[in-house]
Amino acid sequence: MNYAIPAPAPHTLAIAGRDERFPVNRVFCVGRNYAAHAREMGKDPDREPPFFFMKPANAVIDATRVPSVPYPPKTANYHHEIELVVAIGQGGRDIAVANALEHVYGYAVGLDMTRRDLQLEARDKGRPWEFGKSFAASAPIGALHRAADAGHPAQAAITLSVNGQPRQSSDIAKLIWSVSECIAVLSEYEALEPGDLIMTGTPEGVNAVLPGDVMQGAIAGLGEIRVSVVA
Repeated sequence: MNYAIPAPAPHTLAIAGRDERFPVNRVFCVGRNYAAHAREMGKDPDREPPFFFMKPANAVIDATRVPSVPYPPKTANYHHEIELVVAIGQGGRDIAVANALEHVYGYAVGLDMTRRDLQLEARDKGRPWEFGKSFAASAPIGALHRAADAGHPAQAAITLSVNGQPRQSSDIAKLIWSVSECIAVLSEYEALEPGDLIMTGTPEGVNAVLPGDVMQGAIAGLGEIRVSVVA
């Protein structure tokens, strides 16, 4: 096929213990999916239906190859958010909660990097969050662990430190909406496709980072990522 301009390179993630790579299609993110984080953002943590936003594919950085993110422009409040990432291997629409995990290829540790000042300004003005959330290199993600190998984690410590100092510490069991429920609800609105990622939300403790800071995030059983912030 002839293209009018050079085709963009695909964005892919490493797969633990394997040579092949996982191609990234779309990135869906679940907002305020831990009660304590909802409270620290000034919101009621009641179990209202989940809501989603998206990041572009070029937000994804393979943290096993590129262990750094650039400090982005137009912000003075650049935040870390450690998250469980779900990779979809089998697409579908109107997926039942009971069958949702059949659609999961694997899981990884990821960071939803956020220009918090831009996000909050947009939120307060009733505008979209894109400039706060949906920008290049805003989702460094570690190696995927196949569900066929690692199973489907329901309880696991999720932590993040900055320069060796603890910032975030919780358990994925505290997700307001489980992985299965997120998949089911999302598939009511949009047919999921192989290669889609779902970032499931962050626990409390989000805070700012600066150039030179080193973030170390982990989820028990899924390894860790170490990502530095560069000017």
